[in-house]
Amino acid sequence: MKKLWFIFSILLILNPALTAAQENENILKMQELSIKVMPEFTYHPNDVNKENPPLLIGYQGTMLNQSEEPQKGQIEIPLPMEDKNFRIGYVADYSSDLSKVYEIEYTINQEKGTLSWITSEEIQPNDIYKFVVEFYTDTIKVEKEKKSVAFQFKSFTDVGLFNVSLIQPLQAKNIELNPAPEEKKTHADEEGVYSYNFQGLKAGEEKSFELSYDRTETKTTIELMEKQEQQPVEKVENKKNSSVLSIAAVSGAGLLFAGAFTLFLKRNRKKN
Repeated sequence: MKKLWFIFSILLILNPALTAAQENENILKMQELSIKVMPEFTYHPNDVNKENPPLLIGYQGTMLNQSEEPQKGQIEIPLPMEDKNFRIGYVADYSSDLSKVYEIEYTINQEKGTLSWITSEEIQPNDIYKFVVEFYTDTIKVEKEKKSVAFQFKSFTDVGLFNVSLIQPLQAKNIELNPAPEEKKTHADEEGVYSYNFQGLKAGEEKSFELSYDRTETKTTIELMEKQEQQPVEKVENKKNSSVLSIAAVSGAGLLFAGAFTLFLKRNRKKN
């Protein structure tokens, strides 16, 4: 069977040599996009200067191959590369049976502000494709012990189900959210995780969220967890150690490793 190659990107209009946007939309549909916003969760593994509190953001997308042919090709998505000290932490996709996660070699286009990669496997007709993208910024606003995170998202495609979760760091107090979530329920109704769920999001539609809190602790959530457990949080043997933290936090189910996020939830459960 002939293999078809595609480009999935909202910036197709800027690249006329590629196939038309409408044709690509008919090939892949973004069924679900889940975003986790994690202030002071962990530092990027290459961070040397740790004066600024880190913000870790994770995307997990689920796409459906709506065509009648297997697909393998390039995925391209925009990211907020203009944000202060933006850096990529981890990019991966899942095997077709969701039993494996493949770390991906990716390309950054600074001019367009996009991240792109080639799918690790063919996507079969009516099958799904899952990916994870993790990145860091230094965009947490600090005023003495008061800290705030403003997260804005402009959808780069139509999305069937859209979810954003704001995760407070350990030892944070006086939590304020804007807008207030209708339900503070996700990950087994755990405290400290605030979710917003939307049924359908159109390309170009924007959503904004803000989390503010008081925190005098300078250690990250992961550093505190390691100290409390009196041993390092177990990590998959990978050159990018933070990747497993993101997979657990972003995927929720923790396909490869749920240790870090599970410990975070357990610690909050005990505290509450």
